Amino acid sequence: MDIPEDLSYTADHEWVRVEPGRATVGITDFAQSALGDVVFVQLPETGTRVERGSTLGEVESTKSVSEIYAPVAGVVAAVNSALVEAPERLNEDPYGGGWLCVIEGVDEVEIAELLPAEKYRQLTAS
Repeated sequence: MDIPEDLSYTADHEWVRVEPGRATVGITDFAQSALGDVVFVQLPETGTRVERGSTLGEVESTKSVSEIYAPVAGVVAAVNSALVEAPERLNEDPYGGGWLCVIEGVDEVEIAELLPAEKYRQLTAS
């Protein structure tokens, strides 16, 4: 299972790539593996204000439907609309072409509360 060191994580299996004032969000390799083949992705609308822990979108696989939760509060600045036509990118490249959205105006305190790679590794090992 791939857990890049340069990302932060949530206990709900989202990853966050932090840049100044913004965060790119996706689901982890662990999550996409547990879901199985992804067949549909529902993304938030650009401009939507999200609160940490609120529903950000939905991923449907051949096994189940899972909600995606916002790891940080802010405003959705961009979405990966390519996933609508090619949801399998979540399985093929969860940390690259499978990103979900970019949230701007994020709070540094919330970023600091995300899990580092080592803690996420421990979480998924149990």
